[in-house]
Amino acid sequence: MHSLLLASYRAAVAAADPLHIVAGHLPAPPRGRTVVVGAGKAAASMARAVEQAWPADAPLSGLVVTRYAHGLPLARIRCVEAGHPVPDEAGEAAAREILELARGLGPDDLLIALVSGGGSSLLSLPVPEVSMASLKGVTQALLRSGAPIEDMNVVRKHLSQVQGGRLAAATRAAVLGLIVSDVAGDDPSAIASGPTVPDPSSYGQALAILRRFEVDAPADVRQWLEAGAEGRHPETPKPGDPLFARVDNRTIATAQQSLQAGARSLREAGIPAVVLGDTVTGEAREVAKVYAALVRQIRRRGEPFAAPVALVSGGECTVTVRGKGRGGRCTEFLLSLAHELGGEDGLCALACDTDGIDGSEDNAGAWWDSALLRQAAARGLAPARWLESNDAWGYFSELDSLVVTGPTLTNVNDYRVILVGQA
Repeated sequence: MHSLLLASYRAAVAAADPLHIVAGHLPAPPRGRTVVVGAGKAAASMARAVEQAWPADAPLSGLVVTRYAHGLPLARIRCVEAGHPVPDEAGEAAAREILELARGLGPDDLLIALVSGGGSSLLSLPVPEVSMASLKGVTQALLRSGAPIEDMNVVRKHLSQVQGGRLAAATRAAVLGLIVSDVAGDDPSAIASGPTVPDPSSYGQALAILRRFEVDAPADVRQWLEAGAEGRHPETPKPGDPLFARVDNRTIATAQQSLQAGARSLREAGIPAVVLGDTVTGEAREVAKVYAALVRQIRRRGEPFAAPVALVSGGECTVTVRGKGRGGRCTEFLLSLAHELGGEDGLCALACDTDGIDGSEDNAGAWWDSALLRQAAARGLAPARWLESNDAWGYFSELDSLVVTGPTLTNVNDYRVILVGQA
C-alpha cells in the first residue's frame, strides 16, 4: 500500500510544479526592461519557467536565490545558492544585489518577483544596525523554540531591508509577484516574509513573539525592535499604502491544490480519499495524537468515514527541539502516530515535505505500515524512546523507510496521508 501513498505524494508535488503553472500568469513585455528577481526553494524552477515562456526578442535579465543544491542552469537569469533554514552571507549578498536591481528600474519597466517558501532565510539582508551573525542567532533560536513560521516571519520582516513589502517600495517599476504558498491559509504576507506584499504586523508584535517563545535575542536585534516599537524608525509598508497600486501579487500554487491532486491519485487507484484540510498546525507529535484518535473512531465506530479510506492533510506543524536527534516535522508526526497506533492492523501512513527536504537531513519524509511497525517492535525499536530525543530520522532510518526524492524545486508545505484499511 505504501507505493500508492508514494504515488499520491508525487501527484501532489507535480500539481505545484512551476514549469506547469508560471507561464499562464506572465504579461506581455513592457515598453522598458523586464527584471526577474526571486527567492525560495522554487526560485530556480520558477525562473526557468519564465525564461521558457518569455519572448526571445524581449529584454529579460535578473537574479534569483535558492537553497544549496536547488539551483538550475539558466540562460538569461542568474541563479545563486545560499543558506536555509539559517541565513548566510551568500544570501545576504544576493539580497543586496536584488535590492539594487529593483532600485535601478523606472516607470516603464517591469519587476517580476518569484516568491516561494524558504525565501525568508534566502533573501536575508538585515538592516545596517543588525549584524548577519545576530540574524543567524535569532533565526536559530526561533527554529528551536517551536514558533510557527508566521510568527518567525513577523520578526524577520522587521529586521530586513527587503522583506515586509520593502522590495516593492524600493522600485518605481510595476511589480508582478508570483507566489508559491508554503504557509497554512496562504497569507501572501507570510510567504517568504512578503517582499512585495503589504505587512499588517508591527515591531511591537515582533517583540511580543520573542517574549512568548522565550527567545533570548542578540542585543542589536532587541535594540532595533524596541526602537521601532517606540517609533524611532519607520514601520514596514502597510495595507492601503498607495505604492501597492502598481503591484500585482498572485498566489499561483497552494497546498490545497496539491492535496486535491494527491486525493485524486488515490481515488483513481480505487481508494476513497478525503481531504481534511491544508491548514493543520501545532506540535507535530500532538497533532498526530488527534489523527490517531480519528483513525480509532473510523476503525471501531465507522465514523465519520467508513474504512477503507485515505485521510489526506497538509499544513505546517512545528517541533520544539528538546533532544539531540535528527529529523523534521513530517517524520516526527509519523513517529508519534506510530507510537499511538503501533498495535493496530491494516494501517499505512506517509508524511513528506513537498520541497523534498524534511528538517535537518536529505529525506522528504518517511512511511510506515502495520507490518513494518510489528517488525520494529520485535527488534526492540520503541517509538517513544526515539521521540524523547527528537530522533525521528534515526527511527525510520533503522526501518529503511525514509522517503528520499532530492529537491523537488517547489514547496507547498507538508503532505500527509493515512490509509485506514478494514479491520
